[in-house]
Parts: sequence; structure tokens; C-alpha cells
Amino acid sequence: MKILVATEKAFAPAAMEQIREISVDGGHELVLLENYKNTGEFLSAVPDADALIVRSDLVTSEIIAAAKKLRIVVRAGAGYDNIDLEACTAQGIVAMNTPGQNSNAVAELAFGLMLYHARGGFSGKTGNELRGNTLGIHAFGNVGKYVAAISRGFGMITYAFDPFVHDNIIVSSGVKVCRSAEELYSKCRYVTLHMPANSSTLKSIDYDLMVRMPPDAVLVNSARKEIINEEDLLRIFNDRSDFSYLADVQPDCKEVIEDKYKGRFLFTAKKMGAQTEEANINAGIAAARQIVDYFKTGNEKFRVNK
Repeated sequence: MKILVATEKAFAPAAMEQIREISVDGGHELVLLENYKNTGEFLSAVPDADALIVRSDLVTSEIIAAAKKLRIVVRAGAGYDNIDLEACTAQGIVAMNTPGQNSNAVAELAFGLMLYHARGGFSGKTGNELRGNTLGIHAFGNVGKYVAAISRGFGMITYAFDPFVHDNIIVSSGVKVCRSAEELYSKCRYVTLHMPANSSTLKSIDYDLMVRMPPDAVLVNSARKEIINEEDLLRIFNDRSDFSYLADVQPDCKEVIEDKYKGRFLFTAKKMGAQTEEANINAGIAAARQIVDYFKTGNEKFRVNK
């Protein structure tokens, strides 16, 4: 089978070395399309590919239609909103992600954002400590578990809300269980978001939740910008001078916030939660292994489409 790795931003050389080794040892051909400049290059590369590995690259219905032989596409990372799942399903293509491979990187970044903000941007001015503060983890999946582990080292009082995770899993991580999102936001000065962007989460972080947060509230988003109701975000910025927003993904209303609310926000230059060498290697290797296993055994454990 021909496995195509199509990455506008290439994997690290160490990752590619292992991806190639796994693919070849599995009896497959590996083809690279790295640092491509336009969709046309992507379209030209997919027609004879049996499998596809991507990072944040857009696998649109147009790409799917051109990939006449494609049987499986794997997103090297947790989020998969860059893949047209309906188009994959319509063409009988299995779509997968590689959950957990970049979780520590995202969790560490969340704390980097919090620490930078708490210490006044490392400006030399007197800041605050994280220790003893309440931290709410909204969604207790792979990233949430790493956040919980790190929070213990900082001495934070940590809560979590996730209706899809059993209480025992949360409690065993040293975290207190909240029964609703409203309870979580009411209790926690810091709230960090770790849910995917889907039909049930789009714009779900709204004014009603944000306004419940205690004084000097800090909302941290290293997930997706689409989960934030940006009209409500601007409203809470206006109504509460003690509210701050730290994000690994710039909101569409970035210019308004930068103009009006200096010192109360932090946006990374680009989405960088998974941008560590370790996460890069882990996700790429996992993607290659899942493809080889799928062709060998039909294993669809990490399938994300129906």
C-alpha cells in the first residue's frame, strides 16, 4: 500500500525517520509531500494514495474526491476538525486521530500561559503565585489528566467537570468532582478548557458561565477558538475589569481585545499546543502504527467517523 504523508508543516526529521521505518517494515511504500504551498499540490499527490497522514492540513471533500484509492486517513494529533468526516464516510474511508500523543505538551502550555500572566508577563513587576488558587478543568480527557497532575505540583485546588468521565477517574487523579459546568465556573478562579470543537461544544463557553467566575478570573483556552462565544467574551471583558483570557488560538475578535483590554489577555502567535519535538514525534509514530495495524488487522480503535 502507498502511504502519503502530506504536511504543510513537516514532521521533525526524527519523527519522519521512524514513520518511514514503521511503514517500510510493515510492507508499505512511503511517499512525502512536505511544505507544500497550495491545495493544487495536495490534490495532485493523493489520487494513488491508499493511506494518508496529515497534521493540521485540511482534508476537504475536494481532497477526498481526488483520492480515488484512499482507504484511511489519520490526523497526527487529537483534534480532527480539519478532516471532512462526512466526505470520508460517503467514500468508505476510515478517519482516525491519535489521541493522547500531544496531551502533555498542551497541558504544559496551559500552565505556561497561566504562569506568564500571573507573573505580569515577566516584566519585573510584582505578580502572584498559582499555589493555593482554584483551578477548574473543563473536560477531563487525556489533556485534562495531565493538567491535573501538573496542578498538584503547583499546589492548586483542582476541580473538574466532564459528564462523560466516571467520578472515580477524576477522584483518583486527586481532583474534586463538579456536577455541572456552572458549578465548576462558580468555584474556580482559573478555568482551563480541553474539549473538542463539535456540534455540542460550539460557542458553549458563554457569558452565563464566564460571569460566574470568582474575582480576578482567568479563562485559559488551549483547545479550539470555536468553543468560545466571542460576542459573550467581549461582553464579559466590558462588564468585568477583573476578567482575563489566555488562549493558544487567537479569537476572531482579537483586534478589539488588543485595543481595549491591554494587560488582560495573552494570545500565542499561532496555535502551538502540540508544537514540541516530543509531541511531533509521538503523534507521527502513532499515526504510522495505526495505519500499518489497520491494513494488517482491520483495527479501527481510533476511528472518528461513522
